[in-house]
Order: sequence, then structure tokens, then C-alpha cells
Amino acid sequence: MIIAVTGTNTDVGKTVATAALASVLAQRGQDVVAVKPIQTGEAPGEGDASTVAKLAGIETFERWRYPEPLAPNLAARRAGIETPSVEEVAEWVRSLDAPDRTVLVEGAGGLLVRLADDYTLVDLATALSAPLVVVTSLGLGSLNLAELTCVQARAHGLEVLGLIGGSMPEHPDLATRLNVQELPVVTQAPYWGHLPAGAGQLTREAFAQVALESLRF
Repeated sequence: MIIAVTGTNTDVGKTVATAALASVLAQRGQDVVAVKPIQTGEAPGEGDASTVAKLAGIETFERWRYPEPLAPNLAARRAGIETPSVEEVAEWVRSLDAPDRTVLVEGAGGLLVRLADDYTLVDLATALSAPLVVVTSLGLGSLNLAELTCVQARAHGLEVLGLIGGSMPEHPDLATRLNVQELPVVTQAPYWGHLPAGAGQLTREAFAQVALESLRF
């Protein structure tokens, strides 16, 4: 099974949430891998795929890499790098799938961030027939972003499996506490839980426990 993971914006905890999903699935005895088709703005050996591998202890893959920390199409354009077609990316992702395996495909930023000038994660998920997991911020303004993401995903025929709060502060304010209750209402998607702020700094063993305690799906 192939599942696409997107954020409601950049820096909402998508990579850590992807690692948490992978960790829970692996602890359930499932074969799971994570892929980051396009990475921008990271030094060799660093980036989202390596973060997921470190936290979840699973095999991860990446394929295309552009030097500047920008939307992928802009980073590729500025570097003079030809971008792959959506069909080429989808074919690469499918090559990593296998019977009884879950492949988590992490996008770049939000759902409509352009992976190339002519396609976004929506188009890649459609090409892969992949349902979507949405990682959302939790503070003021998050309801709008989460609902917009889910509405747009469904408008393109994508199934939204669930929502994950990417980073819950130790002392959440009123808006954050209320948002947790409202997110499944406005998005009409199951709320799978949230990860505590700083979870990405934990050891693999501690992270595994936090992931199990935090997510219900």
C-alpha cells in the first residue's frame, strides 16, 4: 500500500509525523519504508529521509535533490536542473512497493507546493492511487489550513485517511486545545492524535514509545 503524507504548511512537523507513523507500523510487525522523492536545501546525507530513518529505524529512500531550501520547482529552476515528470516519480515510488508493504511518500510542504512546474503532490498521489495523511499545525489559524487541505484533496478525488497534529506544546493555549476538538469536525477526517513538541529530538527507543502512545489509527 502506498500512502502520501502532506502538511498543511511548511514546518508543521510532517517529517516527525511520518517517522511516527512508520515507527508504529513497524512496531506492529509491518514491513514499512518511507520515501522522499524530492529533497531541497539539505547537505548530502542529511534531510527528511535520514531523519525518518534515524527516528523510526526503518529503510528510507530519496531520489531527486536540489540545493536551495525552496519549493522544488523553484529550487530546480535556479539550479538549472531538469525536473522529472510525475510519471517518472510515480514509477520510482511504485518500484519500492511490494506485497504486504506500506510505502509512506512524504511530500514537500503543503499539498499544492509544486514538485515541478506542472505538478504537485496531488498529481503524484493521484498517479499512485494513494490515499492521504494530513499533518497539521495546531495553533490559531490551523482549522482553516487543515480544512482547505482536505477540501482540495477530496476535490481531486483523494481519500483523506486521517489527521496528525505535528507538534503539541507542553502548555497549549486555549486556541490549540479547542482546535484539537474541532479539527475532525471541520475536516470530516479522523484525528489520529498529536506528537509532543520536541519529539524529533528523542532517542529512537523513546520516540518509539511516544509514537505508540500518541497515535491511534
